[in-house]
Amino acid sequence: MQAIYLNQKGGAESLMLGNLPQPQPQAGEVLVKVHATAVTPTEFQWYPTFSTPSGEARPFPIVLSHEFSGMVAALGAGVENFKIGEAVYGLNDWFANGAQAEYVVAPASALALKPRLLNHAQSAVVPISALTAWQGLLERAGLRAGQRILIHGAAGGVGIFAVQLARWRGAHVIATASANNLNFCRLLGADTVIDYQATRFEDAVRGVDVVFDTVGGETLARSWNVLKPGGKLVTVADGGAHADEQRVRDAFMLVRADGCQLKQIAFLIDAGDLRVFVEKEFPLSQAREACARARQGKMRGKIVLSVSK
Repeated sequence: MQAIYLNQKGGAESLMLGNLPQPQPQAGEVLVKVHATAVTPTEFQWYPTFSTPSGEARPFPIVLSHEFSGMVAALGAGVENFKIGEAVYGLNDWFANGAQAEYVVAPASALALKPRLLNHAQSAVVPISALTAWQGLLERAGLRAGQRILIHGAAGGVGIFAVQLARWRGAHVIATASANNLNFCRLLGADTVIDYQATRFEDAVRGVDVVFDTVGGETLARSWNVLKPGGKLVTVADGGAHADEQRVRDAFMLVRADGCQLKQIAFLIDAGDLRVFVEKEFPLSQAREACARARQGKMRGKIVLSVSK
């Protein structure tokens, strides 16, 4: 199969285009013919990218990108909830080879039928961001109707889904973003928007039930003071797992694959409750250019690699 891969530890400049053996699904797994995959430029710094779960170096070649949309090509033993030819979306194990390739293997439990109203490029940008927002807001924070939530980085990849899910949940949504994204956040469903470059959010809001942080650093440190007694803070920002403060480590979460939740997310998308945004689509052969664009930031949505039609 054709794939983009790394043969050495490095950044986007080390990506190569070539042929690799097609993976085969094991028991409980699904082989997916990839139509599109989303680009996450920070993946070059992730621990699982170059390490095994036991801490050893992962063998090369290494294929990046773990969220994807495509068609079921083959089923491993015991998989009964999918059929060959069905359109699915999902994500696979962080320690496994990803979807910048014509085929990828994923556990059946990490997949769902893709949203009917979306094409493959649009579906590919959903899994990581939407699941992060779902698990952070609904599982970790237990967000309920009528509560007030402050969402940092509301116009970012995860924030876009967090604002929409919080609105769908019936919460009062307060969003921080740059000036040129304030109207965009209102469009997503934010009730109150704060230009973080012009106003310190703690001067504009107090006593919120939940803070959902995608920014980290000083923004996270200042957020504790706006919580009401008993309020909850959830952060998905890099570095939270290794923070000095125990409360930050406790607030940090990593997304996990969950096909049942992806099924619910697809239902919300098809019902018109969640909108999906793609910044730009590149062909697989332009993976380096796609990574460069993703690193620039200032996007509404994600960068997508189109693998096959």
